[in-house]
Amino acid sequence: MSDRQELKADVLRAERDALKESLKAIEVEQRKLDAELKAVRQRELRAKRQIEALNTLIELSDEPTDAPSE
Repeated sequence: MSDRQELKADVLRAERDALKESLKAIEVEQRKLDAELKAVRQRELRAKRQIEALNTLIELSDEPTDAPSE
């Protein structure tokens, strides 16, 4: 292998290694974002359940009672 080819291979290896490190950082960031997204979805579901519960309470309070009030 000539010096030129060896240098080219070294440059390619260095670039590959840098990309591998970059990929690791991206994967770490993705895991963090996935965890954040899961937490946001849980808060969304909790809010929807609370809204539904309040809707039920409102409906119950709006229903006429059986006994007439005098």
